[in-house]
Amino acid sequence: MAKSQAESDKTVCNHKATTTVSFDATAQGDIGHDKEPNTDKQEESISEAANIKPDAEKDAMEAGEVAPTPDPNIVDWSGPDDPENPRNWSKAYKLTNIIVISLSVLYTNLATTMFAPGAATMQREFGFKSNTVEVLTITMASLGFALGQLFIPPMSEVFGRMPIYRTSSILYMGFTAGCARSTDVAEFLVFRLLTGMAAASYMSTGGGTVADLLPKEERGVAMAIFTAGPLFGPVLGPIVGGFVVENLGWRWCFYLILMLAGAVTLSTFLFMHETSSINILKSKAARLRKETGNPNLRAAGDKQTPIKQLVLHALTRPMKFLFTSPIVALISLYIAFNFGVTMLLFATFPTVYENTYQWSASVSGLAYIGVGIGCAIGVITFAKLSDRLLKAEGGNYRAERRLIMMMFVSPMFPIGLFIYGWTTEYRVHWVVPIIGTAICGPGAVIINSSSQTYIIDIFGPQAAASALAAITLLRNLTGAFLPLAAPTLYANLGLGWGNSVLAFITVGFIPVPIYFYLYGASLRKRFPVEI
Repeated sequence: MAKSQAESDKTVCNHKATTTVSFDATAQGDIGHDKEPNTDKQEESISEAANIKPDAEKDAMEAGEVAPTPDPNIVDWSGPDDPENPRNWSKAYKLTNIIVISLSVLYTNLATTMFAPGAATMQREFGFKSNTVEVLTITMASLGFALGQLFIPPMSEVFGRMPIYRTSSILYMGFTAGCARSTDVAEFLVFRLLTGMAAASYMSTGGGTVADLLPKEERGVAMAIFTAGPLFGPVLGPIVGGFVVENLGWRWCFYLILMLAGAVTLSTFLFMHETSSINILKSKAARLRKETGNPNLRAAGDKQTPIKQLVLHALTRPMKFLFTSPIVALISLYIAFNFGVTMLLFATFPTVYENTYQWSASVSGLAYIGVGIGCAIGVITFAKLSDRLLKAEGGNYRAERRLIMMMFVSPMFPIGLFIYGWTTEYRVHWVVPIIGTAICGPGAVIINSSSQTYIIDIFGPQAAASALAAITLLRNLTGAFLPLAAPTLYANLGLGWGNSVLAFITVGFIPVPIYFYLYGASLRKRFPVEI
């Protein structure tokens, strides 16, 4: 009987050497993952632990790994190879989760611009005359993305990833149906805003899922796939949308998105499981309380804070990152302006190519192919080189090495803008401005992917969603409002100088990754974020 009880206790609490580690090792982020190398210990102590100042137990957590405790009522992983730990799932299952999340990011971003070729058709149908309102019908979803970042991704760190994904997906489908059935522009704009808010869960929480599943030295390919959605979606959208609008009408853009959303939402219920370590352990503790009759069992890292306090705390997290971390603040501004310019281009391509080269609505969607090719090159390059560059210093995983590609490739974005602006200004053959936008593509992808992967590496799974929410908030605010300036900008300065002004501003951001590469580690020590 005593022997049986002892064996039962082993399954409930941290026991013996299998899960016993020092606090220092925990802070370094290599606990419970015997496959992770130890060469990054010095960097990790400067990284997640130095960048975040959580409570004692929370500081010890990294992807579900917690500091040991003698308390027999603490429920933790059964060992470093515990199959319930997401880091120990099979590669195929990890990839399945990442692909489903990436598809969700893709179709929600596809929807932002798929409607663009139909904006003029809607204007005629609903009878409004404002060009600003026409642009707003395209960019309102980005405003919804931004507003959603304030509360949806942080909630995933309280309630878990899956409840947020599934609830948001169902709401997104309902709001998309509302867009398709709108009877006036005001109703359409409201539903467009709500679709963006519902889609916000994927944009930031997805980065947290990647951090849950993979150690930092394996995140390059996953982040390349995940971060491609915000750029590939808006590229593919108008190409498809142009033909849909011309042959089926603008409402069918939303019916098609609704079908895609339904298929991917079904996949989240069939193929995905919770990846948040603390929430997995909470479920495990609840199960064991029921099985053992011990009401005192609780998950490691769970301080049993009242839910109201947890929610309020989570809601303030993105703003804390934005206003207390210079790294998050500057990277947010850099990504935000580049994304805003990209969305400005996407919103104005149909008008520019129809007016300059007399293309039809369906053919004008082909103007996005150049950006698409450039983005594809950027994704492949990042996926191939990011993890290799991270490991290049003899196995020392210094997070700032994520910025190497960004330093070299970021000048491509303004160069492409200059080419696009002046060749359309002087009506040079249409292939030349498309080449210009193709040059922008790798810069846009690698700036976005490198920055977000760097943020995930330095803050770790327990704070990744909130840190990325801060970035995505600014990114989508500029994505919503900067395109509204396009009609005035181009009317007053023309396509040449109008795009040159934007290019000169992006040039001003080029030193940002260089500065962080040189001084990022010391900045992280100097400005840790209180969470």
